[in-house]
Amino acid sequence: MNSEAIRTFIMLSKLKNFTRTAERLYVAQSTVTNRIAELEAETGKKLFARRQGGVELTDEGKLFLSYALRIHDLEESFIREVNASARYEQQLRVGAINAVYESDLYPQIARFFRTRRDVAVNLVLGHSLDLLQMLQDNIIDVAFSYLPLKRAGFEYRRFSTDSLVLLCSPARNEFRGGIRKEELAECEYLMCNFAFGDAGEFVRTLFPPRHAFRFEIDNSGKVAQYLLDGLGYSFLPRKMAAEEIAAGRLEVIRPLDFTVPEIVSYCSYRQGNALAEALLSCGEGRA
Repeated sequence: MNSEAIRTFIMLSKLKNFTRTAERLYVAQSTVTNRIAELEAETGKKLFARRQGGVELTDEGKLFLSYALRIHDLEESFIREVNASARYEQQLRVGAINAVYESDLYPQIARFFRTRRDVAVNLVLGHSLDLLQMLQDNIIDVAFSYLPLKRAGFEYRRFSTDSLVLLCSPARNEFRGGIRKEELAECEYLMCNFAFGDAGEFVRTLFPPRHAFRFEIDNSGKVAQYLLDGLGYSFLPRKMAAEEIAAGRLEVIRPLDFTVPEIVSYCSYRQGNALAEALLSCGEGRA
């Protein structure tokens, strides 16, 4: 199972078309066909099913994709680490969810980067579950997420806390006196498809099961612009929107018949990782 075949499989799973995949990889279409056939022969399973205009992953293909992505990430991580080791004494691979990075982590990483010139820093932004899997696969050294990794051989610490606030543009705000749960379910809510740990699960409970949102996005850092443009309402971490709130560009709506839990983020890393400890110590004494 060679790396080119894995890369081809991942690309075809995204594009769902042999011709476009061949063009993107700068190879002949027959090469793509042969690589996929080799993978299917090795796995003993049909990975793609032909559909009108292209292909779709089979159930076995969807399962294999999760492993293919991990294999690809491991290979990329190894190459980066080998190249970094030739120039720097040490390397620290950091994974973080976007909300924590923007709200609390950036100053800490910047301070570490300035003071530890012997260390190469590699930063990856992603989702909590993906980052914790990358940590276990040794693709990253430390993960900042809304979920702690409670497994033998790993340490986790409470990293930061924040409050979750319902926001909208002043021009859009129809609930200056506060909002009730039933009113929230009826408003134009912009769903950020991400988990703030327990707080994220709580947001889902505010809406009926299988509620159809007209707008969904998987990156919390991109929600604010839609709110600023008056396109709806959404919960965000207060720290992430602090500047817009202070300037009056976004308004906080008070919940009337429900209470929103705080957001807690965690730092997880392998036991004995001195660089992870050093990064955490850069935040000690922060305001």
